Amino acid sequence: MRLDRRAFLSAAAAVALAGCAAQPTGGSASSQPRRGGRLRAAFAGGGAQESLDPHLANLFLEASRSKAMFDKLADYGTDVSIVPRLASRWESDAELTTWRITLREAAFHDGKPVRAADVLHSYARIADEKRTFRAKANLALIDLRNSRAVDDRTVEFRLKRPYAEFPNVLAAFGAYIVPEGADEFSRPVGSGPFTFGSFQPGRSLLLKRNPGYWDGAPYVDELEYLIAGEESARVNAVLGGQADYAHDLTPATARTHEAGGRMSIIRLNNSGMQAFAMKVDRPPFDDPRLRKAMFLLADRSQLIDSVLGGAGQVGNDLFGKDYLYYAADIPQRTPDLEQARWLIDKAGAKGMKIQLDTSAAASGFLEAAGVFADQARQAGLEVSAKVGNKDTYWADVLNKGTICCYRSGAMPIETHLSQRLLTNSTTNATKWARPEFDALYDQAVASPDEARRRGIYQDMQRTLHAEGGFLIWGFADWLLGTSPRLRGVANAPANTLDWARFDKVWLA
Repeated sequence: MRLDRRAFLSAAAAVALAGCAAQPTGGSASSQPRRGGRLRAAFAGGGAQESLDPHLANLFLEASRSKAMFDKLADYGTDVSIVPRLASRWESDAELTTWRITLREAAFHDGKPVRAADVLHSYARIADEKRTFRAKANLALIDLRNSRAVDDRTVEFRLKRPYAEFPNVLAAFGAYIVPEGADEFSRPVGSGPFTFGSFQPGRSLLLKRNPGYWDGAPYVDELEYLIAGEESARVNAVLGGQADYAHDLTPATARTHEAGGRMSIIRLNNSGMQAFAMKVDRPPFDDPRLRKAMFLLADRSQLIDSVLGGAGQVGNDLFGKDYLYYAADIPQRTPDLEQARWLIDKAGAKGMKIQLDTSAAASGFLEAAGVFADQARQAGLEVSAKVGNKDTYWADVLNKGTICCYRSGAMPIETHLSQRLLTNSTTNATKWARPEFDALYDQAVASPDEARRRGIYQDMQRTLHAEGGFLIWGFADWLLGTSPRLRGVANAPANTLDWARFDKVWLA
């Protein structure tokens, strides 16, 4: 076995620097942590049928509850690099087809140690062909039948092909480790910082401090999740003293309460990509001139101000701003209506009627469609928004239509490429399909040389920036409201390790 020393040292450094990268933003940063009290966090919920099964987690509420009770082998740092968690180290063979994972000394809530058998059971459960767990696609390259437990604290994974980015799999959304044999989660037993107390589906979950947690016991004695589907209910709970943390606020609400003193507004920078997805396999966006015109007619600053209320930063038609491997050297696009009109004319599209699919499936989609339609008209295109069913929107726009509103949360740039931009990607909303692009991806993930991978990813991003179908106009801040007594909330993008991480906050 050959130690992938660069990957391990990078990950270890990420752990050591996590406190620096994710600066506390709630309350006073100089306030000293203190123990005790019950922290109450208000989220939108999933109704009376919701589950505590961590492998079923999809909603933000479910993701936060899962990380409170369970651990993954690794997780995402604030730049979406990989941070070790239950895995203390990983190493690969020279071919990148066998990866050996060493587990740290950690225990489940019932006192039993976390073992290699628990890891193999968890991954086999997620990968079960008869089930539809979110992390299933991420684990598809593992040959689980030929993977094994070397000993209680060592797992050896065999892969179906060389894959240098295997640590990304360990951090995949929903890839939590549960005890061997666990398949029922009415009273979950995990290895996380909080232990199960009581649960009322669709209403609340009460958790208690795990004093023996391997990463240090939480400061608060208890953590209670409260369900409040309406934003106003979450805000009023904080204002009225019934909650300390309100997840997912609109820019308008944040502006209303920012200076009031009764609720602190916390901005989690760079939490959500905002985009329009053009399908490049069909008219009119199979013409690269028209795609370039769309890039140039977009006024990104206006979209940030109008749709996000200024709570975000402009995008440059590339996913993962400030993430590991992001091509930051590509010049920022700015509006050029004259050039956009010229390209539209050359493409024979002047006055063309284009349907932009949108819906209330995500906050800001309807507003973004309206603003962008006005911008397109100034360049000579007749763009009209069609509002679809919010419950079926994502399935509908995957294959239908020509352009739609789109967004994404945090994930590694490599994962974005593999899941959305390869010929056989399952969520390829732009229908980008180029054998030479696929070949570059295969070269990158088969290379043990990190510098070579970086160079290939940069080349792939240059191609996407010039010719791709994603018009990525911004990166939204995620907005939270907290009571003045809640301290230590980190500024970390949604779905990364330090987002909604309640074992590291305290009540003043």
